[in-house]
Amino acid sequence: MATADRVEFGWFIPTTGDGRYIGVPPEREATQQYMTEVAQAAERAGYEFVLIPTGGDCLDAWIVGSWVAARTEKLKTLVAMRPGLMSPVLAARMGATLDRVSGGRVLVNVVTGHYPADLQATGDSLGLSHDERYERTREFLHVVKGVWERSADGVAEGFDYRGRYYDIQGGQSRPAPLQRPHPPLYFGGSSAAGKRVAAELADVYLMWAEPLEWIHGQITEMEGHLDEMSRTTGRPRRKLRYGLRAQLVVRETEEEAWKAAWSILSRVDPKLLDAREKLHSQTDATNQKRQMELWNASRGNDYVIGPNLWSGLSAVRGGGAVAFVGTPEQVSDRLLEFVDAGISSFILSGYPHLEEADITGRLLMPVVRSKLERKFGGTRPGAAP
Repeated sequence: MATADRVEFGWFIPTTGDGRYIGVPPEREATQQYMTEVAQAAERAGYEFVLIPTGGDCLDAWIVGSWVAARTEKLKTLVAMRPGLMSPVLAARMGATLDRVSGGRVLVNVVTGHYPADLQATGDSLGLSHDERYERTREFLHVVKGVWERSADGVAEGFDYRGRYYDIQGGQSRPAPLQRPHPPLYFGGSSAAGKRVAAELADVYLMWAEPLEWIHGQITEMEGHLDEMSRTTGRPRRKLRYGLRAQLVVRETEEEAWKAAWSILSRVDPKLLDAREKLHSQTDATNQKRQMELWNASRGNDYVIGPNLWSGLSAVRGGGAVAFVGTPEQVSDRLLEFVDAGISSFILSGYPHLEEADITGRLLMPVVRSKLERKFGGTRPGAAP
């Protein structure tokens, strides 16, 4: 159950460039200066962390995360571990190092899937084996957590593990992570295979924004996996938090908000739209398929999929493209509805990311935090531990 002091808000670092429109070359390059400006604007706006994306077109998340952490004071960085592309012991050491040098300001995003072409281009031998990638991820996380926990406990002997994909003898992370027992693990994946791994090993289960009833369904399914795991292992039921990735278009009036939302798409070439739609249809990622299902089903309704919820960006952008569109009062009400459903972590963004961090920090964040305080009896909202 979410409480005011455990509802957190994150922003996004555009490591492929940025601008007012999507589907066209970015107006701004992802330079050190620009990414620093976005991160610092997010921190001023009251966001507690930033997601740094990963994939074939993105700058490396770990390098960017180090840069951002060095130029902010309190902002945490959510960086990607990619099983199959990183060794688990090396990944544990990288995470512990960034956690140490940032003063405990690292969060870890476990990314198992992507477009098959991207996975194959990076040499992933399981690029076309969806469920097997999640089995490998399970082993990967057992090793990462085992190395972290053994190191944090000060045990001299390293961590040993023998599985189908990894054979580790004496795995260590020196120094140990600053956060105990380890940096939080964020995990996305809407397939049954992904959800089972998240129920077993994640701290925060991430979903892309969908209609409220769809999110209710996903959380119910996850709770079922947690119950089943407790029954079969005889262990106490794990606690799992839930997160949501979405876009924001917030303006002082609803008319201005919808005008700004449609403007983001105003320069898309129809040929590109068709090509991107075909690309998204080729993915084996369940969450991307769900996003395209929403986009296709809402074509006749201007891509509106719920109150102040818009799927118009999904075919072009991919990923967590569904947007909350409206006034500060409207969008804050929608966010609180998702809090009631069980969401306690929001990863938000908008185009362009620098200006939208400022706008949402000025218009939205004070309103939503005030409503959270009233809802939970005056407890000051802040970052989740």
